[in-house]
Amino acid sequence: MEGLMMDYPLTTNTILEYGNNVFHHKKIITYLPDWSRHEYTFGDMYKRCKKLANALTKRLGVKRGDIVGTFAWNHGPHVELYYGIPGIGAVCHTINIRLSHQQIEYIINNSEDKVLFVDATLVPLIEKVAPLLETVEYYIIINANKDFKTSLPNTIHYEDLLAEQSDAFEWPQLDENEASGMCYTSGTTGLPKGVLYSHRSTYLHASVVMSPNVANVGNKDILLSIVPQFHVMAWGVPYTCLLSGTDMVMPSSHLNPEDLIKILKEEKVTKATGVPTIWLGIYHEMKKNPPKEKLALKEYVVGGSALPESLIEAFEKDFGVKGVHAWGMTETSPVGTVSQLQLKHEALPYKEQLKIRAKQGIPAPGVELRIVTEDGSIAPRDGQTMGELQVKGAWIVSAYFKTNNRENFTEDDWFKTGDVATIDEDGYMVITDRLKDLIKSGGEWISSVELESVLMSHPKIKEAAVIAIPDKKWRERPLATLVMIDHEEKPSVSELKEYLSRDFAKYQIPDDYVFIDEVPKTSVGKFDKKEIRKRYAEGKLT
Repeated sequence: MEGLMMDYPLTTNTILEYGNNVFHHKKIITYLPDWSRHEYTFGDMYKRCKKLANALTKRLGVKRGDIVGTFAWNHGPHVELYYGIPGIGAVCHTINIRLSHQQIEYIINNSEDKVLFVDATLVPLIEKVAPLLETVEYYIIINANKDFKTSLPNTIHYEDLLAEQSDAFEWPQLDENEASGMCYTSGTTGLPKGVLYSHRSTYLHASVVMSPNVANVGNKDILLSIVPQFHVMAWGVPYTCLLSGTDMVMPSSHLNPEDLIKILKEEKVTKATGVPTIWLGIYHEMKKNPPKEKLALKEYVVGGSALPESLIEAFEKDFGVKGVHAWGMTETSPVGTVSQLQLKHEALPYKEQLKIRAKQGIPAPGVELRIVTEDGSIAPRDGQTMGELQVKGAWIVSAYFKTNNRENFTEDDWFKTGDVATIDEDGYMVITDRLKDLIKSGGEWISSVELESVLMSHPKIKEAAVIAIPDKKWRERPLATLVMIDHEEKPSVSELKEYLSRDFAKYQIPDDYVFIDEVPKTSVGKFDKKEIRKRYAEGKLT
């Protein structure tokens, strides 16, 4: 027997209509590349999305199921693309601007983008690959001056494109299981792989993210979206904000700590998103130049890599700002888990609470986790037994775009994350490492992530990345690469070993430490251990 409920499709158009009907007065504020500030309302954006829909269908010939690429910073027009493109039944494909030319070329050709929307400041990157692109028919230039020059063929200025169109448009009836967006993985272990999101998965993800146990955002918040819009659809922020009535602040290309602090102060931002390296930079800049007035910022949500317990504590004690640890992947839309304290934890000492908050957390409603050990058995939820983290749920990838390769999926259709983790009896998950980053020394496993977290709690250390290096006796040993807060104040090896000995057994503590100017980063701001390993192999880390 079926329930007697209406067939109400969960689509991005449903989000857009709701945001316009209920929160039309709420704002999108952008700091454009030239530092000019642009502000308009959800209602203004709604009309422009309808103009965009007319332009896509009538001027550019985009049809249902076509894929349309974006190569842009975080700003209002990019948010419009998040709605206007899937609104007509096409797919919004956000392209990582920090990938290599070869990867960008591969991604655009593999996805068969029909139209490419490009920020004016990023056009030189596309000009280098344009002759190799096989399917792009038009290049739409965003935020360009009237006298802007480019070698790209078939270009139209975004504002000119919209100016030609009416804001009257009837959205087509879409099936909620149709594709709405696409991102490619960063391709650190091979060619990037396409992850195709549906309208349904996008709607459900946005609905859950705004809830109290996840990001806890509402119509009294002002959210700074530091996470790039090309990184897993900005973690779904442009969708969550319209559903929750949260004002959006978009920093465009202004991503250095000084600029972000300025925006946080100017806009009285209450919540923000970003990877740990962003918040490390902001914290150290605020320590060096403390704000004259307390920030309105209540909390920041961190994902992409581990949020060190030391940073959570320091930010909170020094500036009264709460760090919220989350975990996810391109394949999980991305939010999989968030570490919020429960009522039962309120009586715990602060240090015990910190240990829980530094975990990756409990799964969001709609997501399931399990740990599978080396022998293929399901690990007990004891917080101790390690194994590969596997996940399934309402917004988890079921297959990669244009491939039948099933190596990342189990026979019973769970996604294999490649992370090594534990889960405790309350469902709190802790990632101990990536499978490829675990160090096996003398038959014992050593977690590089745990070493990094403790090293970064040292008062003289800003960043730490640990890799495995070959060892004749033990097979592998950990090597720690360190960035100092003050390059003139380097701790001795004996001091570092003594510091680590409080938390680690002797065999787990690195023998070798290398001081570097900066830890290399991936295109999404994570520590690039592949590059560190390459430098070691080339003899550049001594």
